[in-house]
Amino acid sequence: LRCSCRAGGGLVQAGGSLRLSCEASGFTYKDYALGWFRQAPGKEREGISCINTYDDSAYYAESVKGRFTISSGNAKNTVYLQMNNLRPEDTAVYYCAAHPFFYSGWYFKDGMDYWGKGTLVTVSS
Repeated sequence: LRCSCRAGGGLVQAGGSLRLSCEASGFTYKDYALGWFRQAPGKEREGISCINTYDDSAYYAESVKGRFTISSGNAKNTVYLQMNNLRPEDTAVYYCAAHPFFYSGWYFKDGMDYWGKGTLVTVSS
């Protein structure tokens, strides 16, 4: 099993948008959680968004609520993160992650079992 970030990171000006995508391959679970985390320089990794593939319910950290949207693909093993109105404080390495089931502790820095390599998002002011 692995998670791979396919595309989306890069440099963008404040107020701009980026879309991240990630594919979790090798998953055999029927329903699971797909999430996005980020780690800014000098800070711990934090969970920012998660989707429960059982019912497509989505969860967001307060810092991104209203600006970021998580969604899954038709096959449910692909997860997207649409990031709008980006701010300099959104600058971080973004990681996709997957877990065999959704649970309330998903947002902890090690809250999921499977991790992608990460992609750098830089927002300039």
